[in-house]
Amino acid sequence: MSQTSSRNAKIAGVAALAGTMVAVAIVAATRAPAPSPTLPVAMRGNPLPTRLAQELDRCSTLTMPDAGCEAAWAENRRRFFGQPRSESAAR
Repeated sequence: MSQTSSRNAKIAGVAALAGTMVAVAIVAATRAPAPSPTLPVAMRGNPLPTRLAQELDRCSTLTMPDAGCEAAWAENRRRFFGQPRSESAAR
C-alpha cells in the first residue's frame, strides 16, 4: 500500500507543477509588454557645422599627419564630450 500512496503523491506533485507552469504561462502571455527604453538622441541642437564636417571628411582620407586635421579631430572630441572651449582653442 505504501507504493500506491507514493505513486499517487508523485502524480499529484507532477499535476500541481504542471498546473503552476500553465498558470505562469497564461499570466505571461496576457501581460502587456514592458515599454522599451527610448534611445538617447545622438545630437541635440545644431548639427555638426558644415565646415568641421567637411574637414573631418577630408582628414579621414589622409594618411600623413596634418595640423589642420589634428585641430579638427580635437574640436570634434571636445564637442562629443561636451567640454567647453579652452582659451587656447578660442584664439
